[in-house]
Amino acid sequence: MKSGSESTPCSPTLRSTTTHERRISAPMKSSPGYEVSKLVFDTIFGTVLFLLSVPFILILALAIRIETPGSPFFFQTRLGRHGKPFRIFKLRGMYIDSRKRFPQLYDYSDQKDLTFHFHYEKDPRVTKVGNFIRRTSLDELPNFWNVMLGDMSLVGPRPEIPDVLALYGKFRDDYVSVKPGVTCTSKCTGRDSLTKQQTVDMDLQYIRERSFGKDLSLIWRTFKSVVLRRDVY
Repeated sequence: MKSGSESTPCSPTLRSTTTHERRISAPMKSSPGYEVSKLVFDTIFGTVLFLLSVPFILILALAIRIETPGSPFFFQTRLGRHGKPFRIFKLRGMYIDSRKRFPQLYDYSDQKDLTFHFHYEKDPRVTKVGNFIRRTSLDELPNFWNVMLGDMSLVGPRPEIPDVLALYGKFRDDYVSVKPGVTCTSKCTGRDSLTKQQTVDMDLQYIRERSFGKDLSLIWRTFKSVVLRRDVY
């Protein structure tokens, strides 16, 4: 989810059944061993990845600041495990005043379900540097700081903003039953070409089937997806 509110609905090009109309089984309870190993893995590798990312974050922050005025960093309230709010840390990919310029792109009041696209290819709010860091996913490098703080995991459903989570209906509690992640199934399967409905379905399936082996597989698939830059707007 991108800077500014760095997320926006637009006219859907794909239609799917809404989450409210689907029968999705309750999340499978994970084993204590998995939870412990996941916590240790997140703590160690989240810290290592953040430290390795710092030089790149600083260089990109300078490039953002040179192109446009305002802080190169972006903070936004997202909902974590059990719906607990936290501030996500990212690099800013949009104009600092994009909310004032394009208020209609931040209005979710007309959305009745999840059959919209979150991002689209030609976004007037995105800067030149922003376009580069979004397509390469470098804008999310600071997310590793959230992993260090314990707000996020390396793998899990992407943390949602309150306005959109309200559209999840009875599956809201399932979605926030686990810690949100830096990457998830949709990050390496369709990404921005998916409707919000499709990403939620993938996330709920991950929650039901999560395991340490699946987490490692998603990390590897995400790496390949980022390198190939497929379906990223």
